[in-house]
Parts: sequence; structure tokens; C-alpha cells
Amino acid sequence: MLTLTGPRISHFCDKVTRRSFLQVGGLFMGGLTLPRLLQAEHSSSGNQPSTSRQRSAIMIYMPGGPPHQDMYDLKPDAPAEVRGEFDPIATSVPGIEICELMPRLAQRMDKFAIIRSLVGSDGAHASNLCVTGAPYGNKIPGGAPHFGSMISALQGQTHRAVPAVADLSDMMQHLPYNVGGPGFLGSVHQPFRPDGDTRANMVLNESLAPRMDDRRMLLTSFDRFRHEADAHRHIGGMETHVDQALDVLTSSRVMQALDLDREDPKVRERYGADDLQILPYSNLGYRALVSRFLMARRLVEAGVRCVTVSFADFDWHGSNFAFGRKVFPVFDQAITALVDDLHERGMADDVSVVAWGEFGRTPRINATAGRDHWPQVSCALLAGGGMKTGQVIGSTNRLAESAQSRPVHYCEVLATLYHNLGVDVETATVRDPGGRPRYLIDGHRPIPELVG
Repeated sequence: MLTLTGPRISHFCDKVTRRSFLQVGGLFMGGLTLPRLLQAEHSSSGNQPSTSRQRSAIMIYMPGGPPHQDMYDLKPDAPAEVRGEFDPIATSVPGIEICELMPRLAQRMDKFAIIRSLVGSDGAHASNLCVTGAPYGNKIPGGAPHFGSMISALQGQTHRAVPAVADLSDMMQHLPYNVGGPGFLGSVHQPFRPDGDTRANMVLNESLAPRMDDRRMLLTSFDRFRHEADAHRHIGGMETHVDQALDVLTSSRVMQALDLDREDPKVRERYGADDLQILPYSNLGYRALVSRFLMARRLVEAGVRCVTVSFADFDWHGSNFAFGRKVFPVFDQAITALVDDLHERGMADDVSVVAWGEFGRTPRINATAGRDHWPQVSCALLAGGGMKTGQVIGSTNRLAESAQSRPVHYCEVLATLYHNLGVDVETATVRDPGGRPRYLIDGHRPIPELVG
């Protein structure tokens, strides 16, 4: 067996370490080595074949619940205890107004779509609903899979050396905020996290790298010998997956995508600077890392199908407007730079972008100038994916308390992402641990106003 040695790091949810994934060979040992994982992924992706056209999705998860009435659904005629401190401004689309702290977004409203009537929140301070479509604490055996893990199971990888799904989110101390894994689909479809020891494990030791070609030849010769010596045993294309395993470990494709020093400095500047300061309302990990937006674009350009990114923390029970003045302009610059970048690179029709959180905030401002949890209605911002942009979908009542017209469920947004990725949610299924087929989104369809 060929093992690329590296430090032992934390376990995945199925108790398998990252280090154990980096074992190449072992064709007769019966273990779940990297070639076997790749072979399993290849086998599991036969439900819906991928097309030659790569489609991707970038999800910006805004933990804590962004205040809908202070961002995209301002109520200037409401009483002062509801209205808040920000004024609406006109946008490039007549009749649509948004917060004055997001002038870049206002200038590009034709490239975005706003949902003002997002419903279906379970009220949990967790990423589950946004990332999986299932409520927090769901009883699905094995757990609900990350939407990118679903795509990994259905479509596989676009390139043998590139993971199908990646998560660039910060590790947050409030554990339910952290983006979930593959659930019942298993570690074959685990989102790739390119940080810490995981990233270090991607870099070959200098003394080992020159020997990889020799090891490849050794494995090839050994596998050929075993194949000829045991003509009655069907290995089922394992040689191909050994080659693929070596490609994953030696290719620079992903590492180059993660290396922002390779990016044009002018492009990096457009996204803005990371806010590395831990804000007073947050625990360690809730930073505004706009470089992750750029990294997400580079990863989908390299062939990753789905990327999730967390941004800041919006759980503003106090000082809502002071935090808004700090965070909204940072978000405004980063999200518009991302969408501009996709348009300029000819990727806008094939890369969907959504930015949202787990619920909205209370219409009434509390005694500490904050807004509390409000699962009754929330908001979402979408772009790209060939969607019909330059519009607002749905509305809330006079005080932004509830959906007044066209309520849109969280799962409808996920169904739209699946549709944009080339998946028919009415027919596509994945297998649960019992072998039963499961639909990706039960009872919800893509939003016709965006894709119809």
C-alpha cells in the first residue's frame, strides 16, 4: 500500500480520518482506500449523468438571520419603532428600492433578484434549512445531505482531480451554524474543506514528490500482474481509480485555485479587504472574509460544482444599526464584485449565486436598538444561473411582519438551484442507507418567476 504520510487530524462525522483518505493502493486489502472511494463515487453518480456544460452554484450563508427590513425591504412609512435608521435608495430597476448602505448593489439591480417573502423557517439558529432544505434536528436516518453532496452523488466530479463540492465557511463556535456534511450519502460525498491540516495534507513532502512517478509505475506493474494471475477475478476498472487517486493527490489544479496570489491584484481589490476583527457580538469565527467569495469563483472555475461560504454573523439583538453600518458595505462590495466577475468571465449563465440566512428579524426594534429572531418571513438575494433577474419576488405587509403576496419557501429556492445545476427535482433521486430512493426536495418546485 502507498500511503502519503501527514499529520493525523480530526475525524469526519463517520469517524474516518482525513489521513485514511490518502491511502493509495491496497487493492486486495478490502479497506476503503482512496481508489475505492473514487470507484464508489463513480458508481453512485450513475443516477443522472453530467453534461459537458459545467453548471455550478455558490451559496453565501449569512448566519444569525439578516434583517430583511434593513436590507431589501425597507418600510419608510412605518412607525419609528419599526422603520429603523436606514433610508431606501432607488436602484437601476425602476420601482425597486434597497438600503442606502448598498449603493453598488443598487447600481447593478438588473443583475440580481430579491425575494422579500421567504417563508418556511423552523426558527432554529442553524445552517441546515439553507444548506439541506431539512429543518434542524430532522429525523432523517444518517442526516440530511448538503445540497452539493446531492449534486456529487448525481453528477460526480467534473475533473478527476477536483472535488465536486467544497465548503469555505469559517468554523464557528455555535456548532449548528457550521455547514453540514454529506448526511446519509456517506463520506464519499463529503464537502472538501481546504483549510488547516486538510490543506497541508494536499502538499506533498519534497522528498516524496519525485518518487510519485516511480510509485505509479510500481502500482501499474503490480496491478497488471495480479490481473493476469487471477483472470477469474473482475477488478472492475480499479486501475483507472488508482490513477485518479494519484491525480487528486498530485494535481495542482485545486491548490492553484486556492492560491489568491495568482489572481490579478486589481480583481482582488474589487472584492474588498477581509475584516479579520472579531466583532463584539460574535464568538471566534464569525469574520467577514470577502476573499472567500473570490476563492469560491476560482474553485467553480476550476471545476467544483457547489461551494458554500459563510459571511459574518447577523444575530444583532443589540446595536443592529451600528453593526449594519459596518457589515452591509462590506457585503455590498463583495457580492457585487463576485457577480461582476462572473459576468465578465462569461460564467453568469452557468453559475448560480444565492445569499441568505436562516430567518428574518423582528419588525419592532427592542430596547437595545436590536432586532430579535423572526422566523415568520425572511429574504434572499439571487444572481446568475441564467435566472430572470432585475426583479423582486413577493412582498410583506406594512410592518414587514409576514408575507403579503407570493410566499416563497426555502425549499423552492433550493429546487431552483438544483434546476439551474441541470437536475430535474421531480424525477431525480438518491439512495438512502436502506437502498430506498429519496427525492431531493419533496413537494417543492423551482421558482417559475426565475426560471419559467
